[in-house]
Order: sequence, then C-alpha cells, then structure tokens
Amino acid sequence: MSQSKRSIFTRLYVGNGAFDIVGKRKRWYVLFGVVLLICIASIIFRGFNLGIDFTGGTRIQMPANSASGTISQEAVKESFAKAIGEEPTSVQTVGTGESATIQVRSETLDAAKVTSLKEGLNADLKPTGGLETISDSAVSASWGGEITTKALIALAVFFIAVAIFLALYFEWSMAVAALVAVVHDVVITAGIYSLVGFEVSPATVIGLLTILGFSLYDTVVVFDKVKENTRGLLGLTRRTYPEAANLAVNQTLMRSINTSLIALLPVVGLLAIGVGLLGVGTLKDLALVQLTGMAIGALSSIYIATPAAVDLKMRDPRYKAQAARVRQRRDNLARKASGEVVSGGDVVESSDDESLQAELRREKALTAAAGVPSRTGKVADARRRPTGKKHR
Repeated sequence: MSQSKRSIFTRLYVGNGAFDIVGKRKRWYVLFGVVLLICIASIIFRGFNLGIDFTGGTRIQMPANSASGTISQEAVKESFAKAIGEEPTSVQTVGTGESATIQVRSETLDAAKVTSLKEGLNADLKPTGGLETISDSAVSASWGGEITTKALIALAVFFIAVAIFLALYFEWSMAVAALVAVVHDVVITAGIYSLVGFEVSPATVIGLLTILGFSLYDTVVVFDKVKENTRGLLGLTRRTYPEAANLAVNQTLMRSINTSLIALLPVVGLLAIGVGLLGVGTLKDLALVQLTGMAIGALSSIYIATPAAVDLKMRDPRYKAQAARVRQRRDNLARKASGEVVSGGDVVESSDDESLQAELRREKALTAAAGVPSRTGKVADARRRPTGKKHR
C-alpha cells in the first residue's frame, strides 16, 4: 500500500481535523446545489412515472408457466396488443419456478375488453390452469391519492417534531440546518426517481419516509460532537467555531462511513436477491428508494448539515468577535516566531503563551467533564454496601 493511501486511512481513523470540509463549504454548496437544481427541474418538467396505484387502471395476473415452458414478457405484450390494440403500461414477472406469476398493468379497461383480453391471453399463451387462472382487478387512483396525502401529513409532522426537538436539545441553528439537509435528501431522492424513470409505487412513498430517520440520525451524531467541541468556546482563543465544527466532522467521519456502509449492505442484498432472484417488484421499489436516500443522507450530514449550521452560527456577533480574537492571537504568535516585536513587548508575548496553555488545560478539562458519566447515589451506595460475607 502506498504512503498516500496509508496517510488517508490514518487521517480517517485518527480524526484530527486533517480534512477541511467545513472550510470548503462553498464548494460543497455549489456542487450539491447544481444536483439539487437538476432534480427540481426534472420533477417540474419531466414528472414521475406514477404506478397504477396513483393513476388507476386494470391489473391482470396470470401464471408465468405453460405446457411449453416459461411465458416471456415479450409474448405477453404481443398478445395484449393483439387483443386490445394498444401496448400495456407494464409487464412484470414476480417470483421464480412453478409459483411465478406475470402481472400486466394497463389503463382502465371496461368489462368487454377485460373478457376479450383474458381469452386472448389464454388462447395465445396457454398458461398453466387455463382461463380460470387469469384474474383481473380494477385499481382506483383515489387510493394512491390517499397514501400521498397521508405521507405529506406525516412529513409535515415529522419536520415540526424534529425542529422542536433539535432546537431544545441543541439550538435553533442546528435545527434549521438539519431540516435543510433532510429536505435536500428528499428532493434529490425524488429527483433521481424522476430522472431515471423508476415507477413510483406505495412502497416508494414508504421507503421515502424511512430514509428521513437515517439521515437525521447521522446528522444528530455529528451535531452532538460539535456541541461537545464548542462547549465554552467563547472564552477560548485556540480555535474558531468553524474549526471546532470541522474537527467534529473529522472525528465522526469514519463512524459515518462505517455506519452508512453497514446500513447499505442489507439494502443492496434486498435489491439483488429480492429483484434479481425472486423478481418481487415491491422489494425493488422499496430497495431503490432506500439505497438512494441512505447514500444521499450520509453525504448531506457531512457536507450540508454541519456547514449550514456553521454559517447560521457565525451570524452571531459573539462568535464573530471570538474568531477575531483567535486571528489576533495567531498573528501575535506568528510575529513572535519571526522575531518581530509585538505591541507591549515581551510581557504580551509571554502572556500569550501562558493564556494558550491555560486555554489548553481548560479545554481538556471541559472535554474530560463531558465524557465522564455522573456518579449516582446508587453507585456510591453499592460501593459501601456490605457483601454479606462473614469475617472470621
């Protein structure tokens, strides 16, 4: 392994702030902003490939096997067009082996066309079991509309609950940044579905709601480390708020990568096995939205949420003044290192060194206090509690 690769992995595991993610936040804003605009444009102009549950229509289901072998989707499409005079909306094989079935979706057909279609499919393809095994069902678009309405209500309630919780546990700037990241994840996931033309089904809506929790979970972990690193920061001049936040991102970066990879492995397995081997369309819809949403959510917690929180926080004049003090101290130390005389002579220089050492001790004390759990009375009592052994 080369020295550069070892250096990258070492920096990932050590988490000492070597990756300047927050400092280059404008670059990430532009990059993700372009992707976001492309997704929004696709949603507006291209739209979605809505499934039958949202548009309504007729669903025909039949065995995928016949006396002569497996029935292909192309043969079903040809027989459908021959009987009805138009192409079906979609043809999908579900399952494998003798239990495999073929589902045909189309626009709403009247009773006469449904009867003609079933007879035509039976005559052309001769499925196992004959005409009685070919079933039909009418799907109303109102059901998909109800799902969409309830999903939007759940999304609004989720946003409100998240904003209140984060504002109370952290602060308003982090709450706003987390919501920005979550909205970013939802829009990009929906935009990718629009771009590639994946069919939107109720499973897609359900999967879209599940990725919200994953995105928020990773963001909260990073924010918790930011909160720990910035405790008492206004009284220190070792690093600025953006630098402390960038250190927090680096300290949790390897954890975010590991968590995302472990979470994505089952989804990839669901997509490969459920679709590739079993041919279950519902699993495909659910796996695709989760795969896309989890990947985007992991990136947004690193490149969007924390940088946005930093920009909002730096609007506070107190943190601007603290950043100015940090720069002033560093300028003094730079002049001292170059041999220049700082205003106030050696007294100021020595006081700078002593102040820095005092701040280092204070920062270590704050970090240690944050990491040590409080001792409860039960623990103290347990230490004084007799063991019950008799002393001879």
